[in-house]
Amino acid sequence: MSMSVRSYAVTPPAFKDRPMPRFAANLSMMFTEYDFLDRFAAAADAGFKAVEYLFPYEYPADELARRLESAGLEQALFNLPPGDWTKAERGLAALPGREADFARAVEQALAYAKPLNCPKLHAMAGVLAPDADRALARRTYVANLRHAAQRAAEAGITLLIEPINTRDIPGYFLNRPAEARRIIEEVAAPNLELQFDVYHCQIMVGDLATQIRDHADITGHIQIAGVPERHEPDVGEINYPYLFDVIDQTGYEGWIGCEYRPKGETADGLGWLKPWM
Repeated sequence: MSMSVRSYAVTPPAFKDRPMPRFAANLSMMFTEYDFLDRFAAAADAGFKAVEYLFPYEYPADELARRLESAGLEQALFNLPPGDWTKAERGLAALPGREADFARAVEQALAYAKPLNCPKLHAMAGVLAPDADRALARRTYVANLRHAAQRAAEAGITLLIEPINTRDIPGYFLNRPAEARRIIEEVAAPNLELQFDVYHCQIMVGDLATQIRDHADITGHIQIAGVPERHEPDVGEINYPYLFDVIDQTGYEGWIGCEYRPKGETADGLGWLKPWM
């Protein structure tokens, strides 16, 4: 399938004396024209050096590790089990009464992270009912994150929390980077950091360059997508070449996860990536 895509023909001069951004393909959204286990090779063939995805738990960890090794890829990130996805559960960390389920999710994620050599795990907060006690949910969230951060630290892993917009996931507990900062400061675990998703931040807050700079000190992972349709980064209202420069200025050296839904065949929409490879 052939598509016409925009691409940035030259590398911006601002990058000459700094490391280039490093991009990880999100295999839950990209390369979906392939079976999941075949997406690793497809991502490597497209030039990616790392991958992330939502959840690995449908597959044996040793098989995923084999796919990573065969493709020469690093595992950048995946999420803790979210609860019952088919029942619209989107995380457990802020759900009162589900503490035991969350603790089991932490252990399951850690069991996968070790063979995958995955340095970062995302703990989804969860969706609250409209009449939920938010103060109780916050206390639950903080207590669960303290537990998870301690267990992750024992394995040398960084735990992440991500603000998610209320349009994509109505009722999600954590929505803005400033809210995440307050949670991180209250938990006070050195290995708890922010997963800064540019797409979600643009929808909820805007002022992206300032948000990136203001939260650089707690940012452990970054994700990108076009806004509003969540397509390729060169489709929509965000000037990503400018933001990549801002990200480099902050000194961020981690992976940037490409968590977007391609408009067509994934490879046909990768023109935006060529200047940054």
